[in-house]
Amino acid sequence: MTSQLVQSVDWLTIAPPVLTAAVALAVLVADLFVPPERKRILGWTATGGLAAALALLVPLRAGDRSTFCLTPDTRVTACSYTADHFTLVIQLLVLGGALLTALLSLDETREKLPAGEYWFLLLSSAAGAALLPASRDLATLVVALEVASLPAFALVGLKRGDRMSGEAALKFFLSSVTATAVTLLGASFVYAATGTLHLTEIAQRLDDVPGQLQTLAEAGVALTLVGFAFKTAAVPFHFWVPDTYVGAPLPVAAYLSVVGKAVGFTGLILVTVVAFPSYADVWGPALAVLAALTMTAGNVAALRQLSTRAWSAVRLLAWSSVAQAGYLLVPVAAAAYSGNDQVGATVAYALMYAVVNLGAFAVVALVARVRPRNRIEDYRGLYATHPAAALALAFFLLNLAGLPPGIIGLFAKVTVFSAAVDAGLGWLAVVMALNVVIALSYYLRWTALLFRTPEEAPEGVREGSVAPRHRTPHRPSVPVTLAIVLTAAAGAVLSGYPQFALRFAANSLF
Repeated sequence: MTSQLVQSVDWLTIAPPVLTAAVALAVLVADLFVPPERKRILGWTATGGLAAALALLVPLRAGDRSTFCLTPDTRVTACSYTADHFTLVIQLLVLGGALLTALLSLDETREKLPAGEYWFLLLSSAAGAALLPASRDLATLVVALEVASLPAFALVGLKRGDRMSGEAALKFFLSSVTATAVTLLGASFVYAATGTLHLTEIAQRLDDVPGQLQTLAEAGVALTLVGFAFKTAAVPFHFWVPDTYVGAPLPVAAYLSVVGKAVGFTGLILVTVVAFPSYADVWGPALAVLAALTMTAGNVAALRQLSTRAWSAVRLLAWSSVAQAGYLLVPVAAAAYSGNDQVGATVAYALMYAVVNLGAFAVVALVARVRPRNRIEDYRGLYATHPAAALALAFFLLNLAGLPPGIIGLFAKVTVFSAAVDAGLGWLAVVMALNVVIALSYYLRWTALLFRTPEEAPEGVREGSVAPRHRTPHRPSVPVTLAIVLTAAAGAVLSGYPQFALRFAANSLF
């Protein structure tokens, strides 16, 4: 009995999230002593900490380590933290996404946002996001989910005195708290029915739940899945996304679109594929329907965005993010019919989406320096003033659309489509194909606008009206330029060698 109370701890295994959390605390304390004119050093410290956390994934690349186990032999006992290939791929995605967000944030914290609070909150959220894919029990999973989510509420509302920012933070907070409450209730029901919190043990015991607890177990599974559907912004739990992205600082919107989405989908994969495989006949069809509704709602709403509406560029990316969530749900639903191998398609798609969506937000952040209202119309003729940025944004949008030269985007969509077909979900494959065609319309419309001749406004037209006066080129900052270059380079490499992403994702399976 005593041996079960002493858990093993492998510090190297937990090093990436621990280092991220330690740097967050260091930045918060340092903020008390660093003079205002030198606050920029906090941003570079945070960026360096995230880069170091990424480097710590290299010693773990074998994917064979676990810790917080009830007995020293990890092969015969359930562990709360597992650094397998799935964990490492998702940690690479979330820490890499946080690093690129940090680059986009350096100028924002110097001019608009409180530096100390911002970097502490960003790093704290990133630490929770890095912890979540390694979580192998419901308690750790929920704690990691909240550590990733709670700082994000404050990040969204960090633009002090901005009504839209406060409204966005409130909507995000209310939806996430509801999701957390539902998830906790579902987890408590599952624990009451099975007597364990470890995901692998839950999977075993759900097959043999006593008759009087069967209803409780079914309710627990359903509520847990509903809670994670909130986190993934699946329909009908998507209503907070556009207003939250518009009200949040642009780097935070980029962070939520990639890292926040990765957190939700990682948790959903863990509870469905690892903990609830015996209920695949329930969650499989449910997720398939959610995938169809989510991609359709997101694409139709994105298609309706007016190019002259304020912040329409960010709103389009927000609705595009909802549609992409629908695509990401397809392989998870397919896993219920044809095995865990289909999860690799979600991981491959998530890698592609993270790179190109962060790149698109980086270009949007660049344009926002000159056109703060960030309408799609403001991108007319971007090639004339910023040819490199226009070419990069066109590349990112074509990737999201699944068109050449964005080969990785095309391969990712084909992989997801194949997962649906292999699982016998022909109707879902048809819905996805129709949605890809709908998405082509708004992605290509925005791309074409980049290369049109800029329109000169008549004298007296003010910035923020329908036709703002053409401005001279704005010199982009080094961090934003670096973020665009890194994402464009990653997208180009993956497009030139798309098998790398697919093989990488295939090796990430449990």
